[in-house]
Amino acid sequence: MRTILHSDCNGFFASVECLYNPEFRDKPIAVCGDADKRHGIILAKNEIAKKFNIKTGEPIWQAQQKCPELVTAQAHYDRYVRFSKLCREIYSDYTDNIEPFGLDEAWLDVTGSTLLCGSGKEIAEEIRHRIKHELGITVSIGVSFNKIFAKLGSDYKKPDAVTVITKENYKDLVWKLKAEDLLYVGRATQKRLNQLGVFTIGDLATFPLELLRKNFGKWADILHSFSNGLDFSPVMKSDEVSAVKSIGNSTTAVRDLQNFEDAKIIFMVLSDSVCRRMREQGFKAKNVCISIRNTELFTITRQTKCERATNLTNDILKICLRLFKENYDFDKNIRSLGISVSDFVPDSISHQTSLFEDETNIMRLEQLDSTLDKIKNRFGSKSVRPAKLMFDRNLSGFSPKEEHTVHPVSYF
Repeated sequence: MRTILHSDCNGFFASVECLYNPEFRDKPIAVCGDADKRHGIILAKNEIAKKFNIKTGEPIWQAQQKCPELVTAQAHYDRYVRFSKLCREIYSDYTDNIEPFGLDEAWLDVTGSTLLCGSGKEIAEEIRHRIKHELGITVSIGVSFNKIFAKLGSDYKKPDAVTVITKENYKDLVWKLKAEDLLYVGRATQKRLNQLGVFTIGDLATFPLELLRKNFGKWADILHSFSNGLDFSPVMKSDEVSAVKSIGNSTTAVRDLQNFEDAKIIFMVLSDSVCRRMREQGFKAKNVCISIRNTELFTITRQTKCERATNLTNDILKICLRLFKENYDFDKNIRSLGISVSDFVPDSISHQTSLFEDETNIMRLEQLDSTLDKIKNRFGSKSVRPAKLMFDRNLSGFSPKEEHTVHPVSYF
């Protein structure tokens, strides 16, 4: 039986900021985005701030209403990257099977280390102690026989704790938790589960699978397996590079998007970035997905298959605009938009020409994109831009290609 750990740095950004600013230690502190760029949301908070029910992702002004004495600190990603690497150096003393899940989380497969270093719980306690005393931050660690339950264990008790979930006790510990505590059960999935009378992980585990499939399709099997502890996915080795499965960019606009023309400007900038990154990787995509978040922070996503694999900026832009028009009517203004592409094929692969497409024009657009890429790589993303982006330079004045931040990769 495998021994899997999931280590989660408690209030990671806030904890690191407290190391650099000791005067923050006994105060409610939140690390925030740049309010001037409309990224003014809570990115992380310490345990004291949590007592005021301050939540990650909520606007700064809302958090300050809950806690007027809240101390806000600007994010310093270079610091967080450094401490993330230091944590992984400690993990590497116990295993080379280390799979990061964002900067502050990682799975460790210590199955092969138990004879030398002790049980999974003993290894977890040692790691917890070392990180606390060597780095000055705390971690919560889940110990289990699979990755899903190990992550539930790290969330089960915080901060600075170790929770062991075994095949003998998981029904007592896991099944009473809310269904949304399970990895990848988001707000929309939770709502649909609640409508079916599923409120806990135990409810989900014992719910008739065929009925679940009628409501969630293939996703039902994954949810059912996860809730029953049937997860056999391996922990990647630390030097293993995950295959690129999707490429995407999103942005929170500097102001609310009020009409289609506003949205088009954002999609033009995003599609340029996504397609340039695709071409750099040597890919063409067969699937395009857009995400729309309105001013009430409700998000919808829509995707479609391409008629042919493409990495042309103009193609991806047209698909995104069509998806947007078909699925959004501006009943609420928009706060942020995103584009992602997936289902890749190599851009060198031959394709069947079509009688219904102008192949000469496709070749011309490919040459145009290639030439523009060279200019932008040398002189910057804003060196050559469509004229439409000049009408509202404040709205179009971001550069996701240069400012791109790598976020947690998908579990799958």
